[in-house]
Amino acid sequence: MPAIGIVASSESEANRYVEAMVKRGVEKNVLLPLPASRVADTIAAVDGLLLSGGPDINPDKYGEQIDPDAELQLNLQLDEWEFPLLRSALALDMPVLGICRGMQLINVCFGGSLIQNIVGHDLDDEDRKSSKSYHQVYISPGSKIAGILGSGGFVRVNSLHHQGLKEPQKAKSLMASVYSLADGIIEALESPHHDCVIGVQWHNECERELPKSFGRLFDGLIERSRVFSQKRG
Repeated sequence: MPAIGIVASSESEANRYVEAMVKRGVEKNVLLPLPASRVADTIAAVDGLLLSGGPDINPDKYGEQIDPDAELQLNLQLDEWEFPLLRSALALDMPVLGICRGMQLINVCFGGSLIQNIVGHDLDDEDRKSSKSYHQVYISPGSKIAGILGSGGFVRVNSLHHQGLKEPQKAKSLMASVYSLADGIIEALESPHHDCVIGVQWHNECERELPKSFGRLFDGLIERSRVFSQKRG
């Protein structure tokens, strides 16, 4: 099995992602924030990255000031770890799957920005714990993600984010492959210039809340990481 690094701010934040990987035969490998000097060694030891959900990205990373009304929850140490880690992975064409914050990180890393607070998306504590917020999205036929899931079209996904992006915030080199029907928020991104760089806004690790086919996103990451490992030697 390939070595897949799960990037997270803490062991507890990583638990559900670890469970999704371990049940597919991948060993637990959580990459907690380290000094940037450790990036090269870390990348050399993994074959793929799973960027987990977590705190908000510092708007400074996309050239904006903090909106005081957005009530952002930042983790500057995580930002300083994840950005160089992701850039190093992209330079090697290493497979990457970003979930929630992870998708936003991919967009910012490619030169995009974020909506700091989406009105109506800020859930209260009870909703965050129960994951009971859902909405309809449209998966673009012919996209990489549609190929992985088996089809495009309409589907219901969970929604646990107060930040996001629309077309004006999207990095130019990325392709939007899934949209929210209600507000036009981009729900998935992919890089046409890389073998497997995909970001999804929904929480794919909450597998019971999603169609069974969505587990193929994890399967796909594992398979592409296996191929990457073989090519790398």
